[in-house]
Amino acid sequence: MAKDIRIDPRGPRFGAAVTLVFAVAALVVGANNVGLVLSFLLAALFLPGAIVGPQATAQSAMFARWVRPRLAPPTETESFRAPRFAQQVGMAFAVLAILFLALNVVVGYFIAIGFIVLASFLNSVFDFCMGCEVYLLATRATRRA
Repeated sequence: MAKDIRIDPRGPRFGAAVTLVFAVAALVVGANNVGLVLSFLLAALFLPGAIVGPQATAQSAMFARWVRPRLAPPTETESFRAPRFAQQVGMAFAVLAILFLALNVVVGYFIAIGFIVLASFLNSVFDFCMGCEVYLLATRATRRA
């Protein structure tokens, strides 16, 4: 098992806000070439977070450079594991959106992008990370007594 990396929990929330902008744009432009480019961009934003963790994303670098210096230190930190799982889920939905567009399944594209919009909205606005909650539920369910 990889060592536990502690992160500022405000970073993934900022990352979700950045993701929300691109996901809403993909939803608005629709199932066309621009939507495909935006879906690839979303996948590229999720990829480092899905492999390494949210601390490796472009959004995290922006947060560390421009936002965190203006904030007080975090009162607590969190493990990177649940947010990494959330990034993996987001990556899966971005890949699904790309596949649906490639197969000309327009409804599937909108559903996949819609889930990204919903999850990033809940995280950025209400600090509710759906992927993190699923990770925690799965961890509790599989933990041995």
